[in-house]
Amino acid sequence: MAHHRFVPDRYYNTLGTHAEVLVVQPGDTVSTTTVDARGVDAHGQLRSSGPNPMTGPFYVEGAQPGDALQVQVRTLRPNRTHGWTRNVIASNVLDPDYVRELPDRDASNEITDWHVDMAAGTAQVAGNAPAYAYPPLSLDPMIGCFGVAPAGGEAISTATSGPFGGNMDYVGFREGVTVWFPVSVEGGLFFLGDVHALQGDGEIVGTGIEISSDVEFTLDLVQGLDIHWPRGMDAEFLFAAGNARPLDQATQHATTEMSRWLTQDLGMDLVTAHIMMGQCVKYDLGNIYDPAYTMICKLSRADLAAWGIDVP
Repeated sequence: MAHHRFVPDRYYNTLGTHAEVLVVQPGDTVSTTTVDARGVDAHGQLRSSGPNPMTGPFYVEGAQPGDALQVQVRTLRPNRTHGWTRNVIASNVLDPDYVRELPDRDASNEITDWHVDMAAGTAQVAGNAPAYAYPPLSLDPMIGCFGVAPAGGEAISTATSGPFGGNMDYVGFREGVTVWFPVSVEGGLFFLGDVHALQGDGEIVGTGIEISSDVEFTLDLVQGLDIHWPRGMDAEFLFAAGNARPLDQATQHATTEMSRWLTQDLGMDLVTAHIMMGQCVKYDLGNIYDPAYTMICKLSRADLAAWGIDVP
């Protein structure tokens, strides 16, 4: 399988049927870079406007609607020492009467700078922060926004998400994860960007520690795997993502996709699958800030193995 090194020279703020930047074969690996959520690269240069400029799209030969595009994130490394976050919790995450006590989110002090030290594996508040001894936090890089072109010729803003993926901001999309997206257009057209050096669940201030990155991923194709929502797998869990607002609808999508996975693809009968899910399922909150929220429904490999399901 080929290994491509791609240097982006333009970025997209929508996931859509844009002209491909690179054609790859199933199983090929790509090494490339991303800019941060405001379009700033590893050298501090503004390369694009926000929100969340995407690298790509990458065209996978043979991908057709009704297939699933498989993305294995091999490496994900912040490539500069400066990151930034917003510093006030979003109003939709707080009680309405408390929101009146918050500072203006448009004020000049809305942004907090962070020093990111890849050698030490830490990020620490720096620069314009209030006088306080902020402790260093351990890095845990993740991809905030990635996915494929949606159906019907749509171009969907990188501020939101849907069945195609998009701005899900789930902390589980880290190095080592494998993710499947439903293919809706020829070639799939895969995009990625908006890497965070660290983020808490929900992205409740509207950002993680926003940063540019070096990333390496392998693109593959599962023909005839007709999934409805993104699926993922890491060393410990299988999970499904649902993207919608309100949050209960996102939960419905994620739970239904997990049920389909167990019954249609892993061979469990429906009642057994639902008995197991009722006692073993866990939920993670992805994004609860942007226009569509993200809920993650997941099951551990250990629980699946106990119920006779061995996932490679």
